[in-house]
Amino acid sequence: MSVDQLLQKILKKKALVGIIGLGYVGLPLVLRFCEEDFQILGFDVDPKKVATLKKGRSYLKSIPSSRISHFVRSGRLDATDDFSRLSEPDCILICVPTPLTEKMEPDLQYIEKTTEAIRDHLRKGQLIILESTSYPGTTEELILPRLGLTGLKVGKDFFLAFSPEREDPGNKRFTTQQIPKVVAGVTPSCQKAAVSLYRQIIQKVIPVSSPRVAELTKLLENIYRSVNIALVNELKMLADRMGINIWEVIEAASTKPFGFSPFYPGPGMGGHCIPIDPFYLSWKAKEYDFTTRFIQLAGEINISIPYYVVSKILDALNERKKSIKGAKILILGVAYKRDVDDARESPALAIMDLLQKKGATILYHDPYIPVLPPFRKYLFKLKSSPLTLRLLHRMDAVVVVTDHSQIDYQWVVKHTPLIIDTRNVTKNMKQWKKKIVKA
Repeated sequence: MSVDQLLQKILKKKALVGIIGLGYVGLPLVLRFCEEDFQILGFDVDPKKVATLKKGRSYLKSIPSSRISHFVRSGRLDATDDFSRLSEPDCILICVPTPLTEKMEPDLQYIEKTTEAIRDHLRKGQLIILESTSYPGTTEELILPRLGLTGLKVGKDFFLAFSPEREDPGNKRFTTQQIPKVVAGVTPSCQKAAVSLYRQIIQKVIPVSSPRVAELTKLLENIYRSVNIALVNELKMLADRMGINIWEVIEAASTKPFGFSPFYPGPGMGGHCIPIDPFYLSWKAKEYDFTTRFIQLAGEINISIPYYVVSKILDALNERKKSIKGAKILILGVAYKRDVDDARESPALAIMDLLQKKGATILYHDPYIPVLPPFRKYLFKLKSSPLTLRLLHRMDAVVVVTDHSQIDYQWVVKHTPLIIDTRNVTKNMKQWKKKIVKA
C-alpha cells in the first residue's frame, strides 16, 4: 500500500488504528479515534486490562465506563493481548511507559520489546508512530534500524513518525481533541501520513522538521516545569526560614500581567513525566560531552523536598513533646496530583517510606486510590482508611500531600491535633493557626 492509498483510507476513516499501551495516554486516544468513527484495536500486555475493556468497563477513574461500553457494543473497539495481530492495523501508535532505571538512566525495554513485536509482523503500508516520551534520536536511532531489518524501506514500504503525548489526567479544561499535537515524520511521506491521521481527531496539528525536534519539544515542556517547580520549592524553604509565607508571595507576584507565570511549591515531584523525562535528556547529553546543570540541580532540589517535609513533621511533633517513633500519622492523599487515581512517583511514597523508617505508624486516605499497589521502589501493603472522626482523633498528625477537591479540609483541621500542610489548603483557616504547620 502506497502513502496515497494509506491517506485515502485515513481520510475515509477506513484505516484500522492499533494502539499499544492502554493506560493514561493510550486509552484517551482510543476513545478519541472511536468518537471520529475509526475502528480501533487496542493492545496491552496486561490481560486484566484487555478483559475489562472487552466488557465495556473502565479501569481509570478519569474515564467513565459509559464512554467505553458504547464503542464496544457497536463493534468499533476491540482489545487484545495477542501481539501477533499487529499485522492487522494500518496505523500503529506506541504509548508504552518509559521509566528510569535505579541509576537514573533511560529504561527503554518497553519501546524495544514493542518495536520487536511490530517488526515481526510489519507489512507494507503500515504507519508506526511513537508517542512515548524519550530522548532526541529514539525514533531514528532505536526504532528505525530495528524495523529496517525486515528489508522494507521507510517512506516507501512503511511509514514512521514521532508525536509526543500531551495528556494531563484530571485536567477538565483541555481534552485530547483540544490539545495541539506536534508531529514529525522520518521522511516527507511519513510526515504526510502522520499529520493526516492526527488531523482526523485533533483540532490543531503542528508539523515540525524532524522527530528529534519533536522529541526535544516534549522534553523541553517537562524540563520547563521541573526547573520552575524546583525554583519555588527552594524559595519555599528559604521563605520558611525568613518567616515569610511563600504562597502569599506567589499570589502577589501573579498580579503582574506580563513576564511571570506562577508555579507552586509542594511536597515533591510526582507523576510519570516531570520526575523522569528531564533525565532522558541529561543522559543523552553525555554523548555530546555536555552537562545539563539546570536539569540536574532541579532534580536534586525536587528529590530533596520529601526530606524537608519529614523534617517539618519531626519538628512539629517535637514541639508538642511527641516522638516520631510510635507516632500515628495520616497521609491525606497519595496520588501524584489532585483528583487523579495515579500514584506513580508520588512524593507521598517517599514521605511515607521516610516516616516508617523513623518508626512512625502510617495510614493514608485517598478517595481515588483504595489500595496501594507495588511500585518501582516501594511496597506498603496498605489500604485507604475511611476518613472518619474516630480516625482523626487517633492520629498524632495529618499530612496533606495531595489536595483532592472532594475532601473537606476545614472539617479535617478542626478535628485533628496537628496538620502539616504542603498544598496551602489551610490558607483561610486562621482560627486554627496554632495547629497548622506549612511545609
